[in-house]
Amino acid sequence: MFIPCVARWANLYGAYIDALYDSGRGRLTDILRAHYLTPKLRQRLARWEATHPQDGVLRAKGVPTAWKVVYNDSGMGHCWTRVTLTWQDTGDRVRHKHLLVQSDLETRLISGIKTA
Repeated sequence: MFIPCVARWANLYGAYIDALYDSGRGRLTDILRAHYLTPKLRQRLARWEATHPQDGVLRAKGVPTAWKVVYNDSGMGHCWTRVTLTWQDTGDRVRHKHLLVQSDLETRLISGIKTA
């Protein structure tokens, strides 16, 4: 039950990052959000993005060069995964952003994203 949860979010982040890299925020990223995120989370992300100059799914500016998704925990109808996003800055400097992603086991939709 939990491996599909992790694989599903790895697929989302892979497709989402590819879409951002290829064409930026637009129709495809909106379609991915509609397919993978609950309506309530999409509303919360829109409010969050209105006050933060960042992408709410990534909780960051720019497009990461790598991502990793691992199982974190589950209970009460939810699965939590840890997402590590990696950016290669100028030179050899690498920076990471860690997210905790909550999904509903019944709907298989992401219902929460926060910085870990």
